[in-house]
Amino acid sequence: MQPKHVFFIGLNDFNKRKLESIKDAERYVFHGILDPAEINETYDFPVSDMLKRCREELLLWQDRTGLRIDAIGAYQDFPVSTMLPLLCSEFDLRGPTLEGMLRCEHKYWSRLVQKEVIPEHIPCFQAFDPFDDLAFEQIELNLPFWIKPIKSSGSLLGFYIEGREDFERAAAQIRDQVHLLAEPFGYILDQARLPAEISEIGSYACLAESIIGGRQCTLEGYSLNGRVEIFGIIDSIRYENGVSFFRYEYPSTLPDSIQDRMIQISQRIIPHTGFDNSAFNIEYFWNRELDRIWLLEINTRVSQSHSDIFEKVDGSSNQQITVQVACGEEPDFPRRRGEFPCAAKFFWRWFSGDAVVTRVPTALEIRQAEDRLPGIVIQPQVRAGMRLSELLEQDSYSYDFCHLFIGGQDQKELLETYLQCQQMLPFEFKAIP
Repeated sequence: MQPKHVFFIGLNDFNKRKLESIKDAERYVFHGILDPAEINETYDFPVSDMLKRCREELLLWQDRTGLRIDAIGAYQDFPVSTMLPLLCSEFDLRGPTLEGMLRCEHKYWSRLVQKEVIPEHIPCFQAFDPFDDLAFEQIELNLPFWIKPIKSSGSLLGFYIEGREDFERAAAQIRDQVHLLAEPFGYILDQARLPAEISEIGSYACLAESIIGGRQCTLEGYSLNGRVEIFGIIDSIRYENGVSFFRYEYPSTLPDSIQDRMIQISQRIIPHTGFDNSAFNIEYFWNRELDRIWLLEINTRVSQSHSDIFEKVDGSSNQQITVQVACGEEPDFPRRRGEFPCAAKFFWRWFSGDAVVTRVPTALEIRQAEDRLPGIVIQPQVRAGMRLSELLEQDSYSYDFCHLFIGGQDQKELLETYLQCQQMLPFEFKAIP
């Protein structure tokens, strides 16, 4: 049987290894489109040109090989996730529609759609213009609240607002940087059929939301021919500031009854968005005191941050779901066949403002740590001489300078291994006043 040829926009070495480790990987050949640096190392996204070059690369490959393109997949956020429906449509491949994707990824449109079927699981929300000098007076939510652009990546330009001073400071930063994603996102919106209330606010708008919280988790799943399934639930644990992520831990330790309720909510909202024939993940909070479940947001892809920890616990990366659904195959994801009972991705962060990186671990030091602590993968995000403020996709309260993927027998072992890694890896910084 001939292998299927599956393409990924901005495919890097780490994710290609994860793809090549999935169950029955020999049935597929994986190809990259565009240099991954164009996606991962910049906020300069000329989407029209990127789409043009994707088309050219795909057509050139077809002409050169005479073979069929079987699928295009995605594991990254903007702009990759929003380019995918356009390319799938043009090449007559299985994938979500552009409108179905936008009803999930456009934060304001998504809330409007969610309000139609699960109003009890979403916060109060309101769109506003960050360039309007009277925006704060026009927001009708009780303080405190959260603000963010209608299209963001990671926690970029998300702010906790306790009063006017917080709002004005945050709005100034948003006005200075919102164009980075708003301009290319506007191009994507121009390609879609939008309802009037969405087209009128444009791509530079922001969203204010009432505060929700509790224990956070992410459900990873897929929709195939209208059927929604969940294949894994990951706990998202934050630092004490309540904003910055400390680790993603799998499998979830939430009560089974809460996990079941979240699955049922997901199976209600995903079909209502029209999002189909693709993988997704949904982030939730569970407020234990009120026994209330809040939907935070819907992402139209698996999370690459979860790929290694799925592999460690289940024996296959979550990329398997992306590939099989894109190829129109029924997913047969393994369960608990990996090397470890649990695993986590840790975010090692700097909380003391901007700084210059004066030392990072050498390749030898990293290899020695990985050899001494089996089951870990170390990914520094910085290089010596750079400023932390050069990092992309950071939240507004810290800098994420190293990722650590760790497997273990239990949560206690995960945390102990993380602390050992910190002691073994010599990162040094010089604070900038």
